[in-house]
Amino acid sequence: MVSVCTSASKAATRGTGPARASVPSAYPSFASYVRARQPVLLRTARSLTANPSDAEDLLQTALTKTYVAWDRIEDHRALDGYVRRALLNTRTSQWRKRKVDEFACDELPEPDVVLAGDPAEQQVLRDAMWRAIMKLPTRQRAMVVLRYYEDLSEVQTAEVLGVSVGTVKSAVSRALGKLREDPELTPVR
Repeated sequence: MVSVCTSASKAATRGTGPARASVPSAYPSFASYVRARQPVLLRTARSLTANPSDAEDLLQTALTKTYVAWDRIEDHRALDGYVRRALLNTRTSQWRKRKVDEFACDELPEPDVVLAGDPAEQQVLRDAMWRAIMKLPTRQRAMVVLRYYEDLSEVQTAEVLGVSVGTVKSAVSRALGKLREDPELTPVR
């Protein structure tokens, strides 16, 4: 990997290019720093990305940021920390800017639910489920109905019943355990 920053600092020290007038004399030390520390910093970048090419790009970006701030960095013994922070901040910015391939549309692209099997068997299953739910204590039954039949969230269920979210979670968990053990529902599984 040829560092863009290294070639830029070489051009600056040779006096070529438009950056000659504004380049301080400390920039040759940047090139030697990059040559010496690039393998270690590349390993750090690879730990932040899944793709080696992305890691190289990430390191290039971090080194570019370091190059721009080179004259403002007071303690050159802490350069590794500065570059690592630049790597992490750059990667975090990339995660935040990640493109999401979701688009708003008028109709939901969900498939139509096709009920398979005999309608009589489906009705027998529904009846068995309601009988099992009716065996639950009143509070658990209310929470199961609100959570799974009314499709409310745990927070909404807690608000409707005037209890804490933790109470809803534990009661629903116990109720589902009882439904799993119901002998009338075991042939379904």
